[in-house]
Amino acid sequence: MNALTIISLVIGLVCLVGGAELLVKGAATIASKLGIAPVIIGLTVVAFGTSAPELAVSVSAALGGNADVALGNVVGSNIGNILLILGASAVVGGLAVQQRIIRFDIPLLIVVSVVALLMSLDNNIGRIDGIILFAGVLAYTGWLIRQARGEREDIVEEYTESVETLEGVAVERPLWFNVMLVMAGLVVLVVGSQLLVNSATDIAEAAGISDLVIGLTVVAIGTSLPELATSMLAAMRGQRDIAVGNVIGSNLFNLMSVLGLSSIVSSNGIAVSDVSLRLDFPVMLVATIVLVPIVWNGFEIKRWEGFVLIAFYLVYVTYLVLDANDSDATGVVWPAALIVAPLMILTFAVTGFQGWRRHRANSGSNVSSAT
Repeated sequence: MNALTIISLVIGLVCLVGGAELLVKGAATIASKLGIAPVIIGLTVVAFGTSAPELAVSVSAALGGNADVALGNVVGSNIGNILLILGASAVVGGLAVQQRIIRFDIPLLIVVSVVALLMSLDNNIGRIDGIILFAGVLAYTGWLIRQARGEREDIVEEYTESVETLEGVAVERPLWFNVMLVMAGLVVLVVGSQLLVNSATDIAEAAGISDLVIGLTVVAIGTSLPELATSMLAAMRGQRDIAVGNVIGSNLFNLMSVLGLSSIVSSNGIAVSDVSLRLDFPVMLVATIVLVPIVWNGFEIKRWEGFVLIAFYLVYVTYLVLDANDSDATGVVWPAALIVAPLMILTFAVTGFQGWRRHRANSGSNVSSAT
């Protein structure tokens, strides 16, 4: 490893973030000009667009034979999106959660996570598995479009303003200009993904760290920067529901589209190691399930819950680094996590149940008052 490798890694990350920004801005404006409902722009272009780096990196890694990077990028990004990005966004301003996300999108994310885990039990996610996953994202997008048709005009207009403020969309720009933005964004993404995969692989080999760990940490965090910037900016501007929708939508896209396409284009599918089955997939699934009691507690993610999520992420990354270096400290970190994690999950479950009971009581009171 030399200085050129580090420079390539940094340039790759910058290209990914910049390319995603161009892609999101251009696509959102094109959709607006073509009369596509703004709510669809927010739930698809914003959420899926910020996942474009994961798509570029994982597909490029799969084509290059670096399946560990492709898998680690998806799983690591989903873990980081929930624990780090939602946690940081909650710490910045707290996060509001719409009931439609609680009732459908989060349960769907849990189901898709379980399906991906089941597909991995034979240590490989093959082409058939990838086709099934990719078909899922097409069905989900179709459902979003169908749901958007029933949205009220005032909600649509409000979402338009939110997306324009959040993404800096300039609707007065001509159509050709925004088409060029999309094309430029795609080119920059491809270049950035290639630089990032190559440099990350070189670093892994030079440091004696597996490609999987690099994919779960450096690459995963780097490609999650668009989600981090978007969600934290939304939280700071008071657009707290957009931050949650962006993360949930991105995680769904990562599993169904990114992992699906990566396994389709890979000649031998995506190999899944026993380490991933024992640690990374379960962590991703538990982090997703924990969202249910958290968001039921007042339909928001509170600041203290954000701090806890970030703490869990730091423990997870610390364990990965220590384990990669064969440190004896893993014998302390892992048992401690096994003790603390269930206690915190129980706390979330209790507070979530209390929040759900309050919601039921308030709903009953509102019905009684109306009658």
